[in-house]
Formats: sequence, C-alpha cells, structure tokens
Amino acid sequence: MHKFRILLAASAAALAFQAAPALAERGSDGELKILFWQAVSTLNPYLSGGTKEVYSASMVIEPLARYDETGTLVPMLAAEIPTVENGGVAADLKSITWKLKPDLKWSDGTPVTADDAIFTWKYCTAPDGGCAQAAYYEGVTNVEAVDASTIKISFSEAKPYPYSAFVGAQSPIIQAAQFKDCLGAKAPECTAANFGPIGTGPFVVKEFKPSDVITFEANPNYRDPAKPAFATVTLKGGGDAASAARAVLETGEFDYAWNMQVEPEILATMMAAGKGTLVTAFGTQVERIDVNPFAVDSSLGDKRSTKEAGPHPALSDPAVKKALSLAIDRDIIDEAGYGESGQPTCNILPAPDIYKSTDVDWCLKQDIDAANKLLDDAGWAKGPDGIRAKDGAKLSFLFQTSTNSVRQAAQALIKDMWSQIGVETELRNIAANVFFGGDPASPDTFQKFYADVQMYTNNFDGTDPEKYMAGWMCDKIPSPATGWQGENIVRYCNPEYDKLVVELGKTAKIEDRAVIAKKLNDMLTNDVAQIPLIHRGNVSSHSVTLEGVRMNAWDSELWNVADWKRKK
Repeated sequence: MHKFRILLAASAAALAFQAAPALAERGSDGELKILFWQAVSTLNPYLSGGTKEVYSASMVIEPLARYDETGTLVPMLAAEIPTVENGGVAADLKSITWKLKPDLKWSDGTPVTADDAIFTWKYCTAPDGGCAQAAYYEGVTNVEAVDASTIKISFSEAKPYPYSAFVGAQSPIIQAAQFKDCLGAKAPECTAANFGPIGTGPFVVKEFKPSDVITFEANPNYRDPAKPAFATVTLKGGGDAASAARAVLETGEFDYAWNMQVEPEILATMMAAGKGTLVTAFGTQVERIDVNPFAVDSSLGDKRSTKEAGPHPALSDPAVKKALSLAIDRDIIDEAGYGESGQPTCNILPAPDIYKSTDVDWCLKQDIDAANKLLDDAGWAKGPDGIRAKDGAKLSFLFQTSTNSVRQAAQALIKDMWSQIGVETELRNIAANVFFGGDPASPDTFQKFYADVQMYTNNFDGTDPEKYMAGWMCDKIPSPATGWQGENIVRYCNPEYDKLVVELGKTAKIEDRAVIAKKLNDMLTNDVAQIPLIHRGNVSSHSVTLEGVRMNAWDSELWNVADWKRKK
C-alpha cells in the first residue's frame, strides 16, 4: 500500500526529489524509438484528454511538479514543493506560492516566467475554449506573479490539497508568447503551436505528422546539460497492440512500446524471444462502459448526445442501466483479456486503497436472473424477436470502442451476456487515433459519444482524487459550445454530486477525504453513470538494452525520459 500524503502532514523529507546521476554527455546514445499503437493527434494536452497525447506531450512541456513512480509529488519546474511548513502554502489554505527553478529557459532560449503560468490558467479557463483539463483549475480565483519567478495561486475556499493547477502531466505550463493568439474558440485553430509546442522538457519537436509519426531532438536549452542521453526520438503511431508488443519483445525494432493491451498468452509467447521485458504498475486505470443518458438519433443534428436532445428512450431508465451492469461477468472478461494485469471492479475510483469502496460490490457477481427481473418489473417486455421493448423503444444499442483485439473480444462477450436479458447490441470499433483524438469536426470521438454505450479506460495523475472526481460535475459536460471538450464524457449531472466535490475540496483530514471520495464513487456506480469493468495495470514493454525506465502509474509513463539511456 502506498503512503499517502496530504498537505497538513507533508514533510520536507517525504517530498524531496533525488535526481538521477548525470549522464556523461547529452545526445551520446543516438536514437530512441518509441511505439504508440494509438497514434498521437495533437501535442496539446489541453485539447485532448487522451493518454497518448498527454504522454507524448510530457517529453516537451512540463508542469511545476509531477508524481514519481511511488506516487510522491516531486518538483519539475518548481524549486521545491510548497507546504504550510515551508511557507509556500498560506496558513488559511487559500493560496499556494510556487518558486521556479533559477534560470529556466524555453527551448527557444527565452526565459520561463510566472507570466507563462498566468497565461496557461487563462488559456484553460477562457470561455468557449473547451479545455480538456478544466478540473485542474476548479476553485482557482487568480494566478499572479509575485515576481518573475514566483507564482501565487489563490482559491475561492480553503483548499487542503492545493496541488492541482500546474501539477501532473495533464496540467503543464505552456509558453505565453507562442499561444497568445490561441485563446477561447481560437485554440483548435493554432495548428503550429498545438503540433509543435515550445517547451522546457528534454526534447523539442522537429516534425509532427498527425496520427503518424513525431520526431524529436534533444532540447539544447534543457536545464541539465548532461541530459537527455538520446540525441533524437522517433515516436511512431498506428498499428495495433499486438504488433507494438512484437516490435519490442520479439524483433527488437523499437525500444519502448506503450499500452500492451494484449491477451496474456500472446505476451508470454513473445517474451520468450528475450528481446524485451514487460513493466507493469497498478494505478487508477479502470476499463469502463459509458452509458449515454441523452438521445443519440442522427436526425437530432447538433443536439445529438446533448441535454437538448432529451433523455435517452431506454438508458434514462435506472432499471435498464443496472440490468446491463448485472448481466456482465467481469471474471470472464478479466481472464480473457487481462490476466494478472487486471482485476474485476465496481469502482470508478479503484485506488489508492484508502479510497477504494466496498459498498458497490453488487456488480462483481454476474446475476442474469436479477437483471431479467429488473427489466420485467420495469415493464420492458420481450417481443417475438426476443428483444425487450417498452412504449415503442427497444433495448437495441450501438456499442462503440477503439480498435483493439482485447476490446473487441470484450465487446463480443458483453454482447452475448446482454442477449441473455433481451438486449440487442450492434458492435462498432473506431481507430484509436480518431476515437481519442478530440477533433471537434469528427463524429467518431469518445467526447461526442454518438453511440448508446462506449468502452475505454481512464485514470488520473497522482494519488489524490479531488480533481479527478471533479470531472463528473455538471459544468464539465462536452457540448458544441465547448468544442466537444470536457472531462464529463458520460454527461452525468447531479447537484448532490457537485456539492460533495466542493465539500471534498474543503476537507483536510485524509480519512474524511476518503469518506467523501467513496461517496462520490458510489454515486457514479449506483446511478450507473458508468459501468466499471476491470481495474487495469499499466503494462508497457521496453528493450533489454534500455535502462532508466521507472514505470509510473501516477503520471506520464515518460515522466523521466530524460534519464533513459542505452545500456552499455
């Protein structure tokens, strides 16, 4: 079990960051080859909540602090982690002050200043900007420059856990000079900036071919003159999880491949070649099914999958949603697709242990009889074709997910399980670079959710769930007005939930925070806003010739890529 720290108990020793030993010479190890089978569509994580975008961007743009592989908060652009004890956090908990490391430079050689942080806050909170990471700035009333290297963040209420804005790979600082003309509705139009952000990280973008390949070069102005060890990085996108695993584990063509969502027996066979190894870390990833509360008929136009479309004719019925969850045998899905890297769950918030609820375990055991009874009692009767219907609406659903063999196998299993309760299911899979791409013009993104149900995985940075749980607040729902950005993909809106999130933000004691977080989790599961399936470990692979990889489930997996090097 991890040690969890909150503000009032934090100690300077616990938060100290020990840098890895310096390498002999920057760029001395040649090319690093990384493979993301889900191709990257943008390098601006504020315009896409997709993991592939967040991870790839983390090599270039950085936050003030991030989480290491143990879940400990460590400084990146900041000189130290502010606490009450060191004076960085106000005694009334209504502000936090960060000090930048001295002489920080952007990759173009210009200085990093507090004004860049101020701009980043304004960028993500601009009206009509559709920022995908708005929850990180929840409760922030002002960001100001005490001086050029000192950033003060003020909150509307006392905030016992103030490490949200500019913390973690999903909330990096972007350069004000580069993005100054990209506020609000103009954000998606700034292609040059979104595809090639000027950063402070160990690498700079040389060329970006969206949904294909990115080439990076070592940042000549990186703050450690001996890093990174690699002169260039090629990040290739596309293909599938199995071919990505094979390219590292069997053929050795690539040094690192992310997200080995591959059947366990296939991975075991590949490992026998001895070219690479698997690295696994359990964090907060949950494979889940979103249940759309709104009508999705294509005739609704822009109203489709929004509140203006009206309630879904079937999925607005609590009995239908609960029956869908009860009909699923999570053990079979886990055994078929995940093995030791997964475990069945009914929690959207599965970790750390202190936040793990046991009050929603009703979904762990498949119960076809109970699911059928729920539908019978709710008036959903089977027709001659075996499909249930009520008031002219049929339990016939479009079920979409990204293209991946494990997900397609899970879809087929779930389709069969749902057929046992009179539900008809049409299966659809969409290329991952499109599904997770965030393109507001595409009808196939998971943000638009133009389907009845959809399946994917999500998680959050760090060990504190406050900003993550804020993602289900009413004002985080994607819509045409937000460019279809927003964390609340399931369109869940419950005023009581919103009140609890606010209460969480005011609560200091970790045990009390855990009680509230569990209540939030239980509301999501019991209201069947989403159907949790599997608590997934992060599984990736790397070459046996690559060292320095510290697998991280609490932040970007590439969080310490500056320390990676070729084994001598």
